[in-house]
Amino acid sequence: MPITAHLEELRWRLLKSLIAVAIAFAPCYVFSDQLFKFLTRPLLGLGIKEIDLIGTGLPEAFFTRLKVSFIAGIFLASPVIFYQAWRFVEPGLLETEKHYARPFVAAATFFFLCGAAFCYLVVFPVGYAFFVREYQSIGVTPAIRISEYLSFTARMLLAFGATFELPVAAFFLSRAGLIDHTFLLRYLRHAILVVFIVAAILTPPDVASQVLMAIPLLLLYLLSIGVAYAARREPAEKTEGSALPAPRGRA
Repeated sequence: MPITAHLEELRWRLLKSLIAVAIAFAPCYVFSDQLFKFLTRPLLGLGIKEIDLIGTGLPEAFFTRLKVSFIAGIFLASPVIFYQAWRFVEPGLLETEKHYARPFVAAATFFFLCGAAFCYLVVFPVGYAFFVREYQSIGVTPAIRISEYLSFTARMLLAFGATFELPVAAFFLSRAGLIDHTFLLRYLRHAILVVFIVAAILTPPDVASQVLMAIPLLLLYLLSIGVAYAARREPAEKTEGSALPAPRGRA
């Protein structure tokens, strides 16, 4: 396929993903009040009475509902999004690999939701407690704008969800012959350094938060090594379909 055909295919896959998010948006909007309470629980659940969530614009409450519903819609439509991603790369796979669609969608959705759950249950309580303590240390009562809070929360949830896709990426990159377990082992020390740098960027500047994110990322990297080993291509499999038929001998 020429590059224009690939771009056209990508456009249709993105459009279908957006349609899936739009469809998921409708039921999420119905439950936007409950979703709002769910997303603000890590902050308000700290038990600190001085915290206030504020709105600074007249339509901000309405846009808050839209933002909450959109965030939830992405997670609800994630199986469709991953399926569209699979359909985009499927033409480049071997015939023996095209039956991985359902396992890929299931695994990608599972790890994506696990990453978001880890962020919500572990990282948010520690990180938000740190931020609030910084306010208290300078004697300022935090009045947090709700749109900024939701934007930060959504970025963190999506970032952790994407990061937890590492084993899934390792499987398919290994099947494609781009990496293998020896490659991942060779760069283990580099991966440890990168993991702590990413943890320092994505988490509050305290050791506890960085370790809480770095440890699962390292475990995911080690899991990816095992996944790459299990998914490695055998030498005969790498050349499957590439051998030409032997020329006929002359009579």
